[in-house]
Amino acid sequence: MDKSLAKSSGIFYLKSKFFIIRVLTYFSFLLIPILSQKSGDLPFIFSALAGVLYTLFMMGQWFFLGKEIDHRLKIYFRVNSSMDRVVYRLFLGMFFFVLYFNLLYLFPHKWVNNLFWTTWVILGLFYSWPTRGKIIKESVTSNFSELRYLDSFEKTVVSLTVIMFFISIPEIPNITDQHAMRLYYDTGNTVSSLYWNFLTVHYYPFVKYKELFSMGWSFHFYFVNMSLFLLSFYALLRFFLVRRLALLGVFSVISSWSWTKILVANYGDTLLCTYSLLWVWTILWVIKSATYRSGLFLGLVGFFGVLIRTEWILLWIPQVFFVLKFLNDKSLWYRRQVLKYTSFGLILSLIIFIASIATFDLPTTNSEAYTQMIIRIFARKSFYALSPLGLILIIYYMFDKSEFLSRWLILNKQYLLIIISAISSTIIFEYFYPTGLMSNYSLMWVMSLLSLLPLELIFQIMSRLRSSRNMIYLIYILVCLLDSHFEGRVKIIYKIIESMSV
Repeated sequence: MDKSLAKSSGIFYLKSKFFIIRVLTYFSFLLIPILSQKSGDLPFIFSALAGVLYTLFMMGQWFFLGKEIDHRLKIYFRVNSSMDRVVYRLFLGMFFFVLYFNLLYLFPHKWVNNLFWTTWVILGLFYSWPTRGKIIKESVTSNFSELRYLDSFEKTVVSLTVIMFFISIPEIPNITDQHAMRLYYDTGNTVSSLYWNFLTVHYYPFVKYKELFSMGWSFHFYFVNMSLFLLSFYALLRFFLVRRLALLGVFSVISSWSWTKILVANYGDTLLCTYSLLWVWTILWVIKSATYRSGLFLGLVGFFGVLIRTEWILLWIPQVFFVLKFLNDKSLWYRRQVLKYTSFGLILSLIIFIASIATFDLPTTNSEAYTQMIIRIFARKSFYALSPLGLILIIYYMFDKSEFLSRWLILNKQYLLIIISAISSTIIFEYFYPTGLMSNYSLMWVMSLLSLLPLELIFQIMSRLRSSRNMIYLIYILVCLLDSHFEGRVKIIYKIIESMSV
């Protein structure tokens, strides 16, 4: 009896300690918007830092909401790497916040403000008290176990990627009018108003402070969209490649000069052009997850695509077809359950499509311009010279009946067939129906994936020669770094700081 009380007392102490630390941390971040409103006389660098911290804090809330939805709906899934879990929960939480913030947007201004702060106070208290003892033992790093045991080369690549990400931030537009901001990020006027309502409520503490509000949107389009892009790309690569090559693939994308050039040309591409990556990864993940409840996420991804462009409702056809086709080893009941959970996103997609059917347009095909885009992105990065070899390698691997290549290169043929089918369908869709689905950043991640396959072959052949593999890895790190225009990026961010400090 005494031991039982001691254990209960010990757990209560641990929970109380956890609660106090979590509450103080949570509400410290929540004070950032209030302090930022009074930072008009502070240097730009401090306002920018506060904006970045607020943006990352909100992404953290997406993750916690996604985690709570998993717990409440009893969604237990398999993952290929720990990053799958992070990416899935970030997007799942974001999708539900899109829906919730649009409900808040219907209220008058005063109510929106009150409900916004009430929401975060309630969530803060709820997240802070550990309802399950397991939560006490968890930490931020426990969700990134994939990156816990990096060697020195991998740590170098991660460090370079983070540095490159922060110094590649584009110039913040000098626009404070909300309608003009929408046109700046969405030049084609294709993104649903529901997405802009979500962003408005997301940064509602700054809505009266035009410069801070503009900076919040700018940081969202870069830090949120592009960090999700890189995390999703890493998760996708881990279906086929070893960890160090997956990290190299992420670095090859962000170190390309096209990364910055595309941002300068069209800032909104951070949202428009990265959907194809999410779409392909989702198909792979749903099949890997081994739970029919993952259909909920599949449907919400389809809903998010229609939110970005009404025309992308057509992607529902190959999306559902691929999932059902590659789940042919599952029972008919299982596949019906997947469709049942997917139906929530389908209903939302149909509502948006019907409401926006007047804007449904058939863009004209310009094959020459599309070809020039591919050549331009290919030419800007020497690392992508391996991509034609990767394409030849993947074709030979799939049609090699003698399985000669399979002795040296071990890849999951089912996942390979899934990604070939998914990428092919998006390229065909973009070629005949150009909407930005497979352009710019989308082309970059496809080229990077193909470029990494020859290196995977070399690494598997030289599996016992660790020093030689390290030397090859180092060479390709330098190849990616040398044509990254690092000094050009530093000049750009220096000019941004200098101009905003005046």
